[in-house]
Amino acid sequence: MSRSALWLPLFDDLADPRVVARLAAEAEEAGWDGCFVWDQLSWREPVRQIADPWITLAAMATATERIRLGPMVTPLPRRRPAKVARETATLDRLSGGRLTLGVGIGSDRFGGELSRTGEQLDDRQRGRMLDESLAILAAAWSGGPVRHRGEHHTVDGIAFLPRPVQRPGVPVWAAGFPGNLKPIRRAARLDGFFPANLEHPDQLAEIVATITGLRSGSAGPHDIAVGLPFGADPAPFIAAGATWWLPEFEPGVPLDTVRGVLRDGPGGG
Repeated sequence: MSRSALWLPLFDDLADPRVVARLAAEAEEAGWDGCFVWDQLSWREPVRQIADPWITLAAMATATERIRLGPMVTPLPRRRPAKVARETATLDRLSGGRLTLGVGIGSDRFGGELSRTGEQLDDRQRGRMLDESLAILAAAWSGGPVRHRGEHHTVDGIAFLPRPVQRPGVPVWAAGFPGNLKPIRRAARLDGFFPANLEHPDQLAEIVATITGLRSGSAGPHDIAVGLPFGADPAPFIAAGATWWLPEFEPGVPLDTVRGVLRDGPGGG
């Protein structure tokens, strides 16, 4: 069975957390299964206004009861994992166990948000930072004291209580480009994969086969989420193994456009 989610860039019309919280409530009422948000510090012109995803997600959590929520995706290498551990546990409790954490290495391409804030620009280094942060989060969500001394981060004996509602922790989906094996291997160790720039269902079928092989013997479900352009039929991607599909909105999308797609419902095409 596949599920559907809105995927909202928190720019301009959508830079008000109250507006996005109302959209999430309307999405729940219209039959959507999730409402995910972008996590960006900056974006290129003509976008001018940007909301913080974590504050917005908290507002969404209090306005809804059923749908899954989360950042899709948060660039963990530019975040402090100890702070993310607190944020995710608190947000999962606030939502009653409905958080999904989308993660990636981030990009400097669209808003210069790495170079303009002095962040790490090397992709391989950010990949190592991402994996280190994921190890810290998994340890933090266990409820025991976290003892981590790594290349990039130190956490010395802190317990992150209360734990998230979900066990063993918040589900994590990793983003990556088709054809790049490292993110696919990372995703196979986690709870889901969010491939970027998919062009054809055959690409997805290949990815699913690779992940299935890598997860041989692993317990538990594994999600494959795909972003699709307006009007694209999700059926071929679902047949290829997608468990979630998300209609893609352009940065700076007008509120009326989002509301139209939302009200058409997940069966609106």
